[in-house]
Amino acid sequence: MMSFIDPTTLILASIIVFLGALTQSLIGFGLAVVASPLLYIVNPQLVPVPIIAMGFAISAMTLFRERNHLQFNGLQYALLGRIPGGFLGAGLLLFAPQAILGLVIAAIVFIAVILSVYRITAPINRISLFIAGVFSGIFGNIAAIGGPPMAILLAGQDPSKFRAALSAFFVLSSLIALAILAIVGLVEMKHLWLSLMLFPSVVTGYLVSGLLINHVDKNKTRIVTLILCSISATLLVVKSTSALIN
Repeated sequence: MMSFIDPTTLILASIIVFLGALTQSLIGFGLAVVASPLLYIVNPQLVPVPIIAMGFAISAMTLFRERNHLQFNGLQYALLGRIPGGFLGAGLLLFAPQAILGLVIAAIVFIAVILSVYRITAPINRISLFIAGVFSGIFGNIAAIGGPPMAILLAGQDPSKFRAALSAFFVLSSLIALAILAIVGLVEMKHLWLSLMLFPSVVTGYLVSGLLINHVDKNKTRIVTLILCSISATLLVVKSTSALIN
């Protein structure tokens, strides 16, 4: 069972997932943005299937906590967009070399950081929700980073409603992503074992966030998260570029 990952790598991956789960529980998104580039450096097989499964778990727990604030208006259009976007992302996973995928994941993280910094706004309607869903599907099935397009679109909402809406979207969109990856043959038994091994880190991050959520500055947490994401994406660019050159 452990032949596909050594204990040191598993411990490092668990720490990364804990930090990502803690971040997402505090500010509404961030598990994949924080964890995906670092996990891809540690072991590429950790992205995207195990991290999508972890995203489902933390989103389900956050949704339960924020269930009284949930307003599902219009999210069905974004979920419809996840389907074609998910197949596009899965197609790239099937045919792109590992180093190219590393560069693509880094690019997705940089795009997420830029969109978050400039707080780009758009009207929330059926078309914008569908388009955000398509990009969420592409990003999500390549790098498990499906949050930024939706996070940007919903950013003006009350923090509790924001976390609830994003969590509901992530719960359902994660199932769509995993189904698409399974259809194209990219889900293996080792991915399920890795997901189970990392699940305790998600639970721990969620529980710790419950102790901190009323005592941390959400804006400062967001800024630190974006800085760390930029650094990890840069490291992934360096590693992937080196692999291409060599």
